[in-house]
Amino acid sequence: MTTDARPRHSPQRGLFAIVGFLVCVELASGILQGYYTPIFSDIADHLEIADADVNWFEAAQLIVAALVVPPLARLGDLVGHKRVLLLSTAATAVGSWILAFAPSFSTFLVGAALQGAYVVWLPLEVAIIFRRTADTGRQNQLTRRSAAILVGALELAVIIGALTSGALVGATSMTVLLALPAVAVTACFVVIWLGIEDLPGTGTGGLDLGGLGLITTAVGLVMAGLIVVRVDGVGSVLAWTLVVLGLVALAPFVRFELAQAEPLIDVRLLREPGQWPVQLTAFLFGMSVLGAQIPLSTFARTDPDVAGYGLGAGAGFVSTLIGLYVIFLAIGAFTLPLTTRALGARGALVFSSLLVATGYALWLPFHDATWQALVNMAVAGLGSGALVAALPATAAAAAPPERTGFATGMTNATKTVGGAIASAVFAIALSATGTIDDPTEGHAPLAGYLTVWSVCALAAVAAAVALLAMPRVVAEDREPVPAAD
Repeated sequence: MTTDARPRHSPQRGLFAIVGFLVCVELASGILQGYYTPIFSDIADHLEIADADVNWFEAAQLIVAALVVPPLARLGDLVGHKRVLLLSTAATAVGSWILAFAPSFSTFLVGAALQGAYVVWLPLEVAIIFRRTADTGRQNQLTRRSAAILVGALELAVIIGALTSGALVGATSMTVLLALPAVAVTACFVVIWLGIEDLPGTGTGGLDLGGLGLITTAVGLVMAGLIVVRVDGVGSVLAWTLVVLGLVALAPFVRFELAQAEPLIDVRLLREPGQWPVQLTAFLFGMSVLGAQIPLSTFARTDPDVAGYGLGAGAGFVSTLIGLYVIFLAIGAFTLPLTTRALGARGALVFSSLLVATGYALWLPFHDATWQALVNMAVAGLGSGALVAALPATAAAAAPPERTGFATGMTNATKTVGGAIASAVFAIALSATGTIDDPTEGHAPLAGYLTVWSVCALAAVAAAVALLAMPRVVAEDREPVPAAD
């Protein structure tokens, strides 16, 4: 007779090591998300482009991010999560190095798009932890706690990344400055390779390549139309034809997905009364939480003595603004249980959406002083943090147990698509109108920024209205808890 002499708690100690390695991954993710925003105006000068054109970098990255999450998550189930995590990290590293040495707008655009692969990191990390804890008897509890640690590391790294770039922008060359995130992601690849065990996939079946092709075509046509609007103006027949074709292409996509046993996107689930308001809210929320980052940065950096508006702030202040915003994001997320008990789950979501609307609406009359910017972003941050925490859990509560992963992942995908479309629209709204003899050449018109803030505020109000359509019994079924972005 033999006995197992291993310590009883060795699986948990092994989990601590895995989470430690994955924290390094989220630190790199946070650096990517916070590092570039304070220096976008400097990047525009480096590439000799207008401030408005920087929005296309974010639009390209968000589109790629939205399109790669479903197939890569599925591929992780089929071939193993570590392998797909390595693949996405390699793509992100290549994109990051391209940014460091990009000589032109188009090259930088390619690098920014490749960087979008990082968005699948957190879902894959949670899947790795979930599988690692399968035999512990506390799988859900340990996964939630581990995910909370990862999200905490992510938020800390966002602040670190923003403060670092803001401090170094005037002290080194742009190439060296942009190489630092590339170094972090490359090191992250090595950490994953050496620190995470390689387990085979457990999924069966294959990838829904037909569905992926159809949704890529639809989104690509819409984005192409918006790019043509930017180039040829809002009166372009070609531009609006492309947008209409993209929307029409959604019809065959829906029919195709309904006929699939393992669809890329479960259209039937998304049509449920408890699901579509949450996913629509995520889409509308993405317009502000993702799409408005670059306009806020370029507005703050604009010199009022030159353009007639702006805060004339340096990269350091933008770093502070981002840090304050992330802090209030965390406060909004951690106080969500309190607002949920006071207002109910649906009421807390509606209230949070209205906070976001209020924060961006405040920008319309109050945008002349730095303290106004800080107040505006603090208000928007409180609501945004609560939505970031609540939407995935609310989607899971409205989904059958076997589809909770899909439902939570879709909140991230729809949020990303919303941010991508908003980034493209904002790039059009902020298009510079100056001439060579105009000292404001390269700066967006103030009306463009007013449009950005109005769209963000109205989108948040529309989200609040959509949430009112969610059945109360579904909303109250499970109290939302802080979750990943």
